[in-house]
Amino acid sequence: MFSAWLDRFFQISARGSTIRRELVAGLTIFSAMAYIMAVNPSILSAAGLARHDMVMTTIAGAVAGTLIMALWAKLPIALAPTMSSNVLFSQVIIVQGHFSPAIAFTTVFCSGLCFTALSLTRIRQKIINGFPPVIIIGIQAAIGAFAARLGLTSAGIAIPSPQGLTFGSFSDPSVLLALAGVVICGASLICKIPAGFLLTIILITIIGLFVPDGQGHYITRLPDHFLDWPHYPAHLLFPFDFGGFFSHIGLLLPVTLYLLLSDFFDATSTLMSVVQRSNAHNTSTPLKLNARAFIADGFASVTGSALGTSTVSAYVENMTGAEIGARTGLTAFVVALLFACSCFLWPLITAIPSLATAPVLIMVGLSMASVLNQLPATFDDMITPLFMFLIAAVTGNFMLSLACGMLFYSALALLSRRFSRLTPLMAGLDIVFILYLILQSHF
Repeated sequence: MFSAWLDRFFQISARGSTIRRELVAGLTIFSAMAYIMAVNPSILSAAGLARHDMVMTTIAGAVAGTLIMALWAKLPIALAPTMSSNVLFSQVIIVQGHFSPAIAFTTVFCSGLCFTALSLTRIRQKIINGFPPVIIIGIQAAIGAFAARLGLTSAGIAIPSPQGLTFGSFSDPSVLLALAGVVICGASLICKIPAGFLLTIILITIIGLFVPDGQGHYITRLPDHFLDWPHYPAHLLFPFDFGGFFSHIGLLLPVTLYLLLSDFFDATSTLMSVVQRSNAHNTSTPLKLNARAFIADGFASVTGSALGTSTVSAYVENMTGAEIGARTGLTAFVVALLFACSCFLWPLITAIPSLATAPVLIMVGLSMASVLNQLPATFDDMITPLFMFLIAAVTGNFMLSLACGMLFYSALALLSRRFSRLTPLMAGLDIVFILYLILQSHF
């Protein structure tokens, strides 16, 4: 039987899961990630690239990267073009740097090659093993803060202002609907309702058809047409200009290095947090991050650039699947299949408003932040994870919180003369993060 073959291939029963749970997790992750099909093309088209072409390459990059993770690494982790890299790709390299898209794609390709090379070695695993336990807790809490903050801002519950974030107006129906979604999502989590996250997304999307957004429109806006015949832009296959890249290597090397550092640590932290969150719900058969997961993540970046899109990597939205109990590559395979179907249905799928997925992100973020209860009782061990959590919550920048957290940890160890904590690996990472902060200040 087909179900028996699926069970054997993805080791579903062996990992303590069920086909139904993996399918629901895949649907939930896809619902939380579907916005990338609208947002990524919008960002890339601002640099002069055709929007429909970018829709197709965004889908292709997500399908390819997720399939690599699903079928080779066999982990419940979906990949797609990342939000931070696409802004750097379009605005810094093309618009501000005045480089051609071909040179920008080559920059992403070279960064991805270095990423993959690191993944083929034991360096990446050594770095993960070298993180102190309090830093690992801080990483999970900071990603939780980042996810919750993203949900709050995309729902309009928190609004950016010159003074920071302010609370949305209770006179705005969309804010009230978002808050109701948070309550419904939280109740489904506490009551352990099957597919509770997915049902919340569907419910808010339907209600949004009748609720105004305060700008003369409804929260959920149906497209003019539900289907669109796919047409892949063949001219964006292997769209590289190595001659142009190496002739400007002095200008592009810092950008390439910044992409490498950002994606390396961001993806590593996301992969680690997803697996650890999944293991929190199933301690009998824990998942492990192996070399295949790292190689799949790195190779996805190379593949994405060859398909004509920005850096492809793991998404924090995978936490929605981990919270449900996703354990195998079948979850990722479902996400890849749904992205592939989106070639025809993308106008309808992108109609899912960000407000519908925001309550799920908020609840997942809060659930991840609960890892702080594992902190030691002593304040000197609590302070670093709390500092990382605070920076991620206030700035919405996970990489900044990781860099500051690592440097803060080392500075405290140095000043308190706990020199045993300052291992050679920690010293090396501190140098890397100082370099990252210097590069960030120029972009």
